[in-house]
Amino acid sequence: MTRKKILGSHVKRLLSGVSDHGKRHLTEVETDLLQTNLLLEEAIDKLTRNFMAIHEAVNAQQATISLLLEGGTPTPEQKAQLAALSAEVGGYVNAAITSMQFQDMTSQLIDRTLKRVTGLRDFLGTLGAHGAEMVAESDNEEIVALLGKVSMALAIQSLELRSVLRKAVSQKHLESGDIELF
Repeated sequence: MTRKKILGSHVKRLLSGVSDHGKRHLTEVETDLLQTNLLLEEAIDKLTRNFMAIHEAVNAQQATISLLLEGGTPTPEQKAQLAALSAEVGGYVNAAITSMQFQDMTSQLIDRTLKRVTGLRDFLGTLGAHGAEMVAESDNEEIVALLGKVSMALAIQSLELRSVLRKAVSQKHLESGDIELF
């Protein structure tokens, strides 16, 4: 193989590696952001529904409470309804609190996304730093050696970043029960 073909092969491999690495991490960033958005939308919808249900239950209790404040005696049905509404409000409050677990998961997704962006920035910084070592007067062997060194450094960085960014957050719907965060 001629020197020109060897050099072209190394440049092609390096550029393909940079492109593949960048696309892979940007796809993961996009996935994390979409999942974060889904969690936020679902949690906000659930919180809204639960708070509206609490409001309705409190309003339903108001007639009986007003009667009591005026010195009246509630009927057995009103007493039973008051007790039932109290338990109902407790259920809505618990559901609202459960819905707030989205903060833990979205925080993890945002943290992972930031690590990906930082890793990609470092990856491109490595490429730039090694690229600065190349001088116009370099012969083919020096260029091939430098490209090999850059490719190896980028491959190691990519593997290290992937090992740090495990897929720990996988739940997409809050009503699915227990949420495993780590």
